[in-house]
Amino acid sequence: MTSAETSDIPSTDEAPSPTGIGLTYAVGRMILSPLGRLIYRPHIEGKANVPRSGAVIFASNHLSFIDSIAIPVVAPRPVHFLAKAAYFDGKGFSGWLSREFFTAIGAIPVKRGAGQAALDALDQQRQLLDEGRAVALYPEGTRSLDGRLYKGRTGVAFLALQTGAPVVPVGLIGTDRVMPVGAKMPSLKEKVTVRFGEPLDLSHHGTADSGKARRLATDEIMAAIHALSEQELANAYNEAPAHGIDRIKQVLPHERR
Repeated sequence: MTSAETSDIPSTDEAPSPTGIGLTYAVGRMILSPLGRLIYRPHIEGKANVPRSGAVIFASNHLSFIDSIAIPVVAPRPVHFLAKAAYFDGKGFSGWLSREFFTAIGAIPVKRGAGQAALDALDQQRQLLDEGRAVALYPEGTRSLDGRLYKGRTGVAFLALQTGAPVVPVGLIGTDRVMPVGAKMPSLKEKVTVRFGEPLDLSHHGTADSGKARRLATDEIMAAIHALSEQELANAYNEAPAHGIDRIKQVLPHERR
């Protein structure tokens, strides 16, 4: 894996182990999930498609900063995702508030980097799956600024093929209107729809060390997301700059385009 292929992948250097999640997350989920549903009254489809136990990967389209809040709030089981370490490193009251909030919604702090750091990020997610947890990832890598659905990076497929975890495709609709790029606060007037698709078993594509298998598995994931989100297809990779927790671009070697 070259540095060019991994330069945008977050690193887990000095990040806490996923097993460190505890009371704050449990209490936060009990409070934030019903509160979020009460305020935004999201329309949820396909909740029965989500396995209630065991490792599972939620693979979603990505339109807004609040996507990483919307999925944990409406999912019928705890969900974890990677968030940049800066959200956990702040000082004073604001730093404490940020740290408690992101911990409460299931975020795992990571630092960005390339090379070994990229592999460490994959290891962080693999550890969560090995523990039988659910993780949420964005195959596009970063938010879509024009509302179109971009081609998927192969990191999600790599994890699925390596761990055997099923992939639940997710289609988010309306989160970009609730909190557009650049907005400091979410709107209370817009509504969100979250669609959970049927779990995908990607093992028939081959093994994780096959570039062709990763590419075909990724294309299957993106086709399922497209069917749920009904977005226009961009037929290109999203190369927008990273902002916040939304840039998890896991590009593996020999990616078939």
